[in-house]
Amino acid sequence: MALLWRSFSLYSPIHHHLSFLSKPISFIPQYPSSSSPFPNPRKPQLLSLFSRACSSSSSSMEAPPQGYRRNVGICLINSSKKIFSASRLDIPNAWQMPQGGIDDGEDPKVAALRELKEETGVSSAEIIAEVPYWLTYDFPPEVREKLKCQWGSDWKGQAQKWFLLKFTGKEEEEINLLGDGTEKPEFGEWSWMTPEQIIELAVDFKKPVYKKVLEVFTPYLH
Repeated sequence: MALLWRSFSLYSPIHHHLSFLSKPISFIPQYPSSSSPFPNPRKPQLLSLFSRACSSSSSSMEAPPQGYRRNVGICLINSSKKIFSASRLDIPNAWQMPQGGIDDGEDPKVAALRELKEETGVSSAEIIAEVPYWLTYDFPPEVREKLKCQWGSDWKGQAQKWFLLKFTGKEEEEINLLGDGTEKPEFGEWSWMTPEQIIELAVDFKKPVYKKVLEVFTPYLH
């Protein structure tokens, strides 16, 4: 089945080609307006999402393994049950689902909504399921050393709480890899993918976690 693909460059809306994709469709990103370097038109909606997350039952907060950074992962699906994935700017040919660190005292559900907004611009999404336990992966030595310098902390890897979210907005109006302007952009292109493609294009050290996440969420992907 052909994969619907949107090509996105942070600096130029040039159409790219990937060998595994057919019938690509170029995507023109939402560039920041001249009045603001990073517009954030949906802040009230995002706060509403945060409020709903806080009012619902708290996510499992059992302690993750020692030495691992607490993190959330977001499996975002559209109406066709395809999964959102984006290519990393710092790792060639590496695609991943959105993820990010959990702040001190922050509920994982709130962290998931925040990270999704920061990385993709998406605020029109609802949480429909979660993996009820932490999943971990170890950093390869070279990645661990790089992140040690970047974060100032020497983590073995990441312990993740994963959430399944349903996208309820309009792609052309909302998905924007410049995010909400609060963080440095991480992604260059995005696509809706099958579970098999998600695993195939992930970096090797994340594949086991991705396989487990998609196994847990399988009932929602068919």
